[in-house]
Amino acid sequence: MWHGRFTKDTAKTVQDFTQSLDIDWRMAESDIEGSIAHAKMLGETGILPREESAKIIAGLLKVADEIREGKFIPSESLEDVHMNIEARLTEIEPLGAKLHTARSRNDQVATTTRLYLRKRLQGLRENLRELLRVIVSNAERHISIIIPGYTHMQQAQPVSMGHYWLSWFEAFYRDSQRLDFALSSLNECPLGAGALAGSTLPIDRFMTCETLGFDRPTRNSLDTVANRDYMTDYHYFASVFMIHISRLCNDLITWNSQEFGFIVLPDEFCTGSSMMPQKKNPDVLELARGKAGQVIANLVDLMITLKGLPMTYNRDLQEDKRGLWASVDTVESVMKIIAELLSRVEVDEGLALAGLEKGYSLATDIAEYLVMKGVPFREAHAIVGRLVGWCIAEKIAFEDMTLEQWQEHVPFADAAMMGILTARESVRRRNVYGGTGFDQVRKQIEEAKSRV
Repeated sequence: MWHGRFTKDTAKTVQDFTQSLDIDWRMAESDIEGSIAHAKMLGETGILPREESAKIIAGLLKVADEIREGKFIPSESLEDVHMNIEARLTEIEPLGAKLHTARSRNDQVATTTRLYLRKRLQGLRENLRELLRVIVSNAERHISIIIPGYTHMQQAQPVSMGHYWLSWFEAFYRDSQRLDFALSSLNECPLGAGALAGSTLPIDRFMTCETLGFDRPTRNSLDTVANRDYMTDYHYFASVFMIHISRLCNDLITWNSQEFGFIVLPDEFCTGSSMMPQKKNPDVLELARGKAGQVIANLVDLMITLKGLPMTYNRDLQEDKRGLWASVDTVESVMKIIAELLSRVEVDEGLALAGLEKGYSLATDIAEYLVMKGVPFREAHAIVGRLVGWCIAEKIAFEDMTLEQWQEHVPFADAAMMGILTARESVRRRNVYGGTGFDQVRKQIEEAKSRV
């Protein structure tokens, strides 16, 4: 191959250590896409004769066909996807030796990576929209079902199951905004930055930028070959998304247990035990929860690599894609399977309500009833707190108390107060913007649909 200043071939052990085909061959078609744009620009600017530019482009298209047909087997001795494609191009068309005019592998790999990542992130955006659509559908299906709401994993107040699903809509919608930002941050064209300082040749960076569908050329050639911020932007989106997935999965795993039991997972997304015939294990949810750590680790991996690097390009950056592709692949698979699973989740309304029956989740409703009668909230809070203590000591639930017992412990207790002390009425009356009241949840659903 091209030796330049070197008098000896690279040692085989060094070739094995430095090759990157295992992580960059997946970008082959994107690399050719960038090379075609570069060759076109060389011809249009007169740096190469147009007929030579056309022959180079024709050769690149032949290489692309060989890759799609599985006929092109890359060689590790050529180190990476870029050198493999250029070598094969030159075999097909000797003019291919001119393709690298006014280009370095530094701006080439930056362009190829952005092209490939852009396609993958556009796919993730569609998958995330589908997840959002499934969640809105679940909110509609389950709006009238009441479940216990929890803080500190203790029963707090009754809520609409539709309201619960919409809480995840909000979280994943914010993720979609982070993903859009990651797409925006990568959509600048590095071609023309060269190794680090641009080129003395009369290239047209705006032409290649437009050809490849980028928003603008990168503004500083030094920053261009050093910049991996767009990768950290993706990794941050992916990490927060997987944190949300992990927390959602944890809720469903807990609520699917026999102790809770009000979530019913589809059989086809669960597995049994090799020893215990009664088991129905939520393996998909557990695996998705477990994969969150891997995705977060990929963010940390890249940030630690970047923190010690001087300006501009350093070979450490070759490793930037190993965790990137692992993360993209993981996030894509999780998005798809979780959306499919959620679309088949059911809720056992009877068990959900049963879980509320012996608790004291309506305590705040009583305190707020007293507030409407003129009792200061802190005094009302203390009154109801003493009532709960008495109920626990007497082993009696709110719903088992007589009106006389209520009047003995709570001032202003009357039949009207007794009429609001049901879980359904509690939910209905929380009719404030963003609240769990059924009317509010219906409005939230319509608004969520418009955002999807």
